[in-house]
Amino acid sequence: MGRLVSQKEIINIVRSAQNEGKTFAATNGCFDILHVGHVRYLQKTKSLADYSIVMLNSDKSVKILKGEGRPINNEQDRAELLSALSCVDYVVLFEEKSPADLLEAIKPDIYTKGADYTLETLPEREIVVRNNIRVEFIDFVQGKSTTNVINKCLDK
Repeated sequence: MGRLVSQKEIINIVRSAQNEGKTFAATNGCFDILHVGHVRYLQKTKSLADYSIVMLNSDKSVKILKGEGRPINNEQDRAELLSALSCVDYVVLFEEKSPADLLEAIKPDIYTKGADYTLETLPEREIVVRNNIRVEFIDFVQGKSTTNVINKCLDK
């Protein structure tokens, strides 16, 4: 099972393991209400490397991205849920709107993003190109999203 680590810890973990030939796949997101789409996405991320890292938006970051009333679940609960998944090795929080600085610091071997992005539209494009980080775009599970879950709850 995964574990929540600090930014300093994850950088040290990655450097040490990469020196031993191990690989890391990283992704990021809010993961506010965990659903099957998230799980399949995270399983695919894990399948690409020896270890997986979820760069998790903090509560402050989610609020900036999603607006007032979000997140539904606080960062500690979201981190604990993600850490309980066998496909997640490490969870690390970030405060900014984007994981760009953390991605630059970690320098994973692979970075996964949803297939709604392309390399040309990827906000972290410059970082992945400069650091020779392979990018894998993962298809979404049709109809599975946190927004859909929230809307379904509100319809009741």
